[in-house]
Amino acid sequence: MRRDIKGIMAMAATAVCWSLGGLFIKLVDWPTVTIAGARSLIAALFILAVVRRPKLNFGKNQIIAAVAYSFTMLLFIYANKHTTSANAILLQYGAPVYVMLLSGVMLGERPLPEQVGALVAIVVGMGLFFADSLSLGHLAGDIAAVGSGLTFAVHILFMRRQKGGSPIESLLLSHGMTAIVALCISLFLPAPVMNAKSIASIFGLGIVQIGFAAVFFSFAIKRISAIQSSLIAIIEPALNPVWVFLVIGEKPTGLAIVGGVIIVAAVVVSSVISVSRGARVSDKEAAA
Repeated sequence: MRRDIKGIMAMAATAVCWSLGGLFIKLVDWPTVTIAGARSLIAALFILAVVRRPKLNFGKNQIIAAVAYSFTMLLFIYANKHTTSANAILLQYGAPVYVMLLSGVMLGERPLPEQVGALVAIVVGMGLFFADSLSLGHLAGDIAAVGSGLTFAVHILFMRRQKGGSPIESLLLSHGMTAIVALCISLFLPAPVMNAKSIASIFGLGIVQIGFAAVFFSFAIKRISAIQSSLIAIIEPALNPVWVFLVIGEKPTGLAIVGGVIIVAAVVVSSVISVSRGARVSDKEAAA
């Protein structure tokens, strides 16, 4: 199997893992910051167990990718507290736009026509997806959500700059930092309620939603461009309500369903075209 196909499959698996967050979080009656801290602590320990001997060189790319992702998680927590969840997710997922604008300069990876078309379709899909949930009057939270989108884009770009190395260490560092900050803040919040459901959900968040996602993402970002990675990541918010509906029965609106279908279709079509383009290039190189 070609490298780019493996990368696309791994990035799709990453988005599926990330999308489970909404379901697990609904099952935990803890403060959001406490959830984030416990999730990152478990994720860091899981990644450490997978890597065993992490290659911590503390180089510029490793550190910037780690700090950017830590800021992404912390800003997103703040945004969720100070604006609607729909606003927070929609504004955070401006990341593909920023990646598309910066990847040419930073990585020498320019957007392909199908990727530009996919981004336009995704913007329309996201608008429909959150049309019934968006609201005004949450300036601080909205600014934090935009900031989380910017830092998420920086994270993806600097993860891609480690494509010749081992980018998973950046995720190990970022979750370690996030766990320390979030759990310290949690000391000033009400103590979490410990029961079997909440503990199982926290481990689900740390191991599946974040831990496995880190492994898949680190594999994918070495094989596909930053632009393609950020576009495929958009599957996450589209799948999020699917799991909530299947387990809890919380039904999405008709517009949300239409928007989700547009998002997934745009990502699939763009990926298929890119794979076909790569196959033609490979055939030409083989013939030469």
